[in-house]
Amino acid sequence: MDQEKIKRINELYHKSKSEGLTAAEKEEQQQLRTEYRMSIINNLSANLDNVRIKNPDGSLSKLEPKRH
Repeated sequence: MDQEKIKRINELYHKSKSEGLTAAEKEEQQQLRTEYRMSIINNLSANLDNVRIKNPDGSLSKLEPKRH
């Protein structure tokens, strides 16, 4: 997510606290927040895909998703 979108999220937040948002601005805020959350989730997922566990024998194993 680029810095301009983050700046816009912050602008909308401050405006919502001071004077309120129009319906279009509320929709934009929700869309930007969703994009931001998805960006965080995707980055975390990519990082977890690169995690390796060192076994007692010294070999590395890929981290597998936990099954319930």
